[in-house]
Amino acid sequence: MNKTIEIIVTPDGQSRVETKGFTGSECRQASQFIEQALGQRTSEQLTAEFHQSVQQNQQINN
Repeated sequence: MNKTIEIIVTPDGQSRVETKGFTGSECRQASQFIEQALGQRTSEQLTAEFHQSVQQNQQINN
């Protein structure tokens, strides 16, 4: 899967950053510069991809 970062701006001026194709906290590193440019984060919703990769890494290390 290709890695993409989507920036969604709603008609009322709210913005949302969505990452796709990243594993674990890699998405946070990739989108950090965009989040800083947009201003303070008001909420965060982690995807299944984020949690799935964390679990896979733990299984490999055990």
